[in-house]
Amino acid sequence: MRSSYKKILPHLVVFALFIVAALAYFNPVLQGKKIFQSDIVQYTGMAKQQNDFRKATGEETYWTDGAFGGMPTYQLGAKYPNNYIKQLDLAIRFLPRPADYLFLYFIGMYLLFLVLKVDYKLAFLGALAFGFSTYLIIILGVGHNAKAHAIAYMPFVLSGIFLTFRGKYLWGFLLLTLSMGLELVANHFQMTYYLMLLVIIIGIVYLIDAFKKKMLPHYFKAVGVMAGAVLISIGLNATNILATKEYADTSTRGKTELTINADNTPKDNKTGLDFDYITEYSYGRLESFNLFIPRFMGGSSTEAFPEDSKTVESLMRMGASAQEANQVLSQIPMYWGDQSFVGAPAYIGAIIIFLAVLALFLVRGRLKWWIVAGFILTLLLSWGKNFSGLTEFFIDYVPLYNKFRAVSSIQVIIELILPILAIVGLHQFFNKFEKEEEKKKALLYATGIVGGITLIFILFKSTLLDFAGPFDSYFREEMGLPFVEAIREDRMSLFTSDTIRSLIFVLLTAVVLWFFIKGTLKKGFAIGALCILVLVDLVGVDRRYVNEDDFVQAKVVDEPFQKNGADIQILEDDGHYRVYDASTNAFNSGRASYFHNALGGYHAAKPGRMQDLFEFYISKGDIGILNMMNVRYIIVQNKNGGAVAQRNPYANGAAWFVENVLPAENANEEIRLLDSLNTKVTAVVNKDFLSKIPSQKIARDSTASIELFSYQPNYLVYEASTKSPQLAIFSEVYYPKGWNAYINGKPAEYFRANYLLRAMVIPSGNNKIEFKFEPKVIQTGSTISLVSSIIFLLILLSGLYFAYRKNDLKASS
Repeated sequence: MRSSYKKILPHLVVFALFIVAALAYFNPVLQGKKIFQSDIVQYTGMAKQQNDFRKATGEETYWTDGAFGGMPTYQLGAKYPNNYIKQLDLAIRFLPRPADYLFLYFIGMYLLFLVLKVDYKLAFLGALAFGFSTYLIIILGVGHNAKAHAIAYMPFVLSGIFLTFRGKYLWGFLLLTLSMGLELVANHFQMTYYLMLLVIIIGIVYLIDAFKKKMLPHYFKAVGVMAGAVLISIGLNATNILATKEYADTSTRGKTELTINADNTPKDNKTGLDFDYITEYSYGRLESFNLFIPRFMGGSSTEAFPEDSKTVESLMRMGASAQEANQVLSQIPMYWGDQSFVGAPAYIGAIIIFLAVLALFLVRGRLKWWIVAGFILTLLLSWGKNFSGLTEFFIDYVPLYNKFRAVSSIQVIIELILPILAIVGLHQFFNKFEKEEEKKKALLYATGIVGGITLIFILFKSTLLDFAGPFDSYFREEMGLPFVEAIREDRMSLFTSDTIRSLIFVLLTAVVLWFFIKGTLKKGFAIGALCILVLVDLVGVDRRYVNEDDFVQAKVVDEPFQKNGADIQILEDDGHYRVYDASTNAFNSGRASYFHNALGGYHAAKPGRMQDLFEFYISKGDIGILNMMNVRYIIVQNKNGGAVAQRNPYANGAAWFVENVLPAENANEEIRLLDSLNTKVTAVVNKDFLSKIPSQKIARDSTASIELFSYQPNYLVYEASTKSPQLAIFSEVYYPKGWNAYINGKPAEYFRANYLLRAMVIPSGNNKIEFKFEPKVIQTGSTISLVSSIIFLLILLSGLYFAYRKNDLKASS
């Protein structure tokens, strides 16, 4: 028992140190503060209605009327039945956010290194290096929580894979099932997709190795075990996966039926996103040196100027006041790359880069080659339009690649694999796997290569680099050439200071390793010194971009939007209507959704047909479209910049009867016929739905009435009275995969009109019309999740039983 305790104790200490490190970096959480994340602020607005509904009723609504005229909540934090894997995820992330994600970074990478049979002290070092990698910190600063969540579980998944390949089939299966299930819980399929690309590379390298070693039966057995694990992990997340797929097909990520753009130009009707949108954030080839030198290209788009700024001096010579100088400086980016915005450089660490190069001389076999192959592929893909041939090939021929944008984010794989290579290389270095002469030679080569490149940059920076930004021509025209030269001098100053900084860390690391070879420094002290150097290096850069200044009182995060005069005015109206916020970019803001049933919203996958209407009409101020969407209030800015609510007296209301139908041959005609259409009397109906209407001209009953009787996001009740059958149009988004209609309690048919609204033929008499959101995908998915959970539990219990029996037999023999 004491022996087992001694084995576990170091890991418990490491576990505690990870908690301390996570809380220390994000120490304001200990004061009850929360980090202000811009993306989460928008999400809070979007999810407000469903969260309020859950608090008020204790039930879950899978539909919100708070954004884009109505949409499913599948990508807005919906909670699903039998989602036990999510409960496990919440239990693991027990620290306050965002310390929980940093802790998860640490634990996942630590486990991976242990699986790779690396000494726990080096595993601790590697976990710190991974967790404090600048990109992984900055995404927490801006609120890309789902991305961070998915990245954090990547090392867990790799651990399960390597255990299985090692022949530990049961434990590999169990770990991979759980880790892949948790990876999918994160609900960031782009990151999971990138992980899949890396796993394919690993699989190819292991296949080649198995072929050479004549171990193909073991290889395919391991692959079979892993396939079963992944299948069950998908089952554990079935509801979210099925619901996401269902919604994605109708969103801007799916295929549109339109073949024209708003300006009548032909539309590229491929499934997925177009090339320009996908590659908007393409990493520059030269910019890749940011991985080694943080401000190689000026740092972030909002980087501070150096202390002895030549730009400031130039402004002072021009006679600018301090206020005028600050105003000008706020418009000048130190960043001089091609990306439209950069929150921070993707700095991995000068020490980790140096150790990775060292490892290339020491590490042999499969690990080295899958890391090298993964590094090359992901680096080239991160260049996007700057390496267009490969990017176009992946967009056109690799399944699902065209569903994701911001190609530069694939560098998360580099953030993952380089620390692995670096620490495994150190493991080789600190142990007796290599001769001392080989270690010395590797250290000298690595120092010469990395230090030499850094020295070249320092000595020949003016020759190799021009420090010219894409907007410098504007400043040259406005302020003159000397002013632009001052800007470039400041950029050069940042470059020089960080290049020298990286060189210092490389040399200090090399000295530590040299002293170890010479026997001057013992292994434990050498690892401790490297831990300190890595922390000083990475945390020093991280805190430039994410620090205590990003934290605010909890109430500011929990209630990020405050009512203005327009909101107060609108909320006095307790009717059912929508609000369009024209005072901002309505289709890129969750503010209006926080208070109202908004026509706009903030989402990476907007409802496709609503986005089409925005591009064709709403963005151009077409009041007719706002009318049919029952927009009763439009928020505009007054002369003083304040928000004012203008009441729209022409809104069509919740539902209305029409007397004419314009048939449309296709989606193009459907959306075009809405131009200047009087939607109060005429409806546009696609030819596919015409059979549901008795006649294209309906005898209008002037005494007929239809009103919304009661309203909940997922349940609407209307009362109608008419002497003859009438065609009713509802100002609700048509989404047939979940919305069911009933007339007097009996199922009824409805169809699409006006490109995205619901329509129904109402029989004569007094009728009660109900719309209930009853998505079958939730029922189906939750059943699959339950069955998958039971199967996994049975395998787990069986495995534990047989493991116990095996140990018991060993003990008795």
